[in-house]
Amino acid sequence: MDLALIVLAVAVVVAALILAFARPKAALPEPVAPDPRLDEVIRGQGAIAEQFRQTSVQVEALKQRLGESLTENATKTAETLGGIGARLTVIDEAQKNISALSGQVVSLQQVLSNKQARGAFGQAQMEEIVRDGLPPSLYDFQFTLSNRNRPDCIIRIPGNKALLVIDSKFPLEAFDALRRAASDEEKKAALALVRSSVAKHVTDIADKYLIPGEVQTPAIMFVPSESLYADLHDGFADVIQKAHRANVIVVSPNILMLAINTIHTVMKDARMREQADLIKKEVGALLNDVRLLAERVAKLQTHFNQADTDIKNILISTSKITGRAEKIEKVELAPQEAPSALTKN
Repeated sequence: MDLALIVLAVAVVVAALILAFARPKAALPEPVAPDPRLDEVIRGQGAIAEQFRQTSVQVEALKQRLGESLTENATKTAETLGGIGARLTVIDEAQKNISALSGQVVSLQQVLSNKQARGAFGQAQMEEIVRDGLPPSLYDFQFTLSNRNRPDCIIRIPGNKALLVIDSKFPLEAFDALRRAASDEEKKAALALVRSSVAKHVTDIADKYLIPGEVQTPAIMFVPSESLYADLHDGFADVIQKAHRANVIVVSPNILMLAINTIHTVMKDARMREQADLIKKEVGALLNDVRLLAERVAKLQTHFNQADTDIKNILISTSKITGRAEKIEKVELAPQEAPSALTKN
């Protein structure tokens, strides 16, 4: 718009100049008054020049603002692209972690889907808990009992010949069937499967390992899953009660850890009680030594007192001797008589 006005103004000025120079010159008999239209054209030219100058200033300012805006936008765009690149790197790392985790989940599902692998998983978890809580001399894995059966773990209690038996069981299929049950019939069948599966494990432990005089009661059934243990206590209290009546206690990893720590504490107390006589004997010997030391110190004190008395007596004698010597030193002897006196007598 401003450019069009400028072009129009220039065109008007040029037309005015052409008209001014194109008119024939009049005779010079007398001066002619200036044409007011020419003054108007000149004033319009000045206004147009001023407007052109202002327009140039505005164009320069606009150019400067446009350059600053482009620079700022370029900087912000570069920062945004850098942030996007960093986020893409984080997303890529997260994707790798998700892929690795997916592989681990698939491996875990493969382990849990195989009954033998699942049993080995539960046994390994139980063994780690026992190893962390007890010294090696107090437990054995796959120990053979007198009836040739081999529980997963036995614990020796000091002062008690009977062994404590721990056996790992993982009744996952029954609980999976319960979770997948869609209808009432499927749920009823799954509940029955859970009860029969857990009851069979409890019966197996009681029949195989609870040998009177060799294994103490109750035995421990280890379930290597906190969620399965919680489901058992929440929905199958009758199964837990039957296990108690069969002298079998069902425990989870956390409860087994607590039980192992308690057993360790009890064993420490038992070992301390076993050593009580020896401790008492040693304390008696220590007391006798203290008495002997007291007697010898008393004798030494007597010797010190006697020596102190002797030293005081010696000091008294020394003082007397010194006094007598001083007196002797102060005695003045009479002057010797003259020989004439002796002759006269």
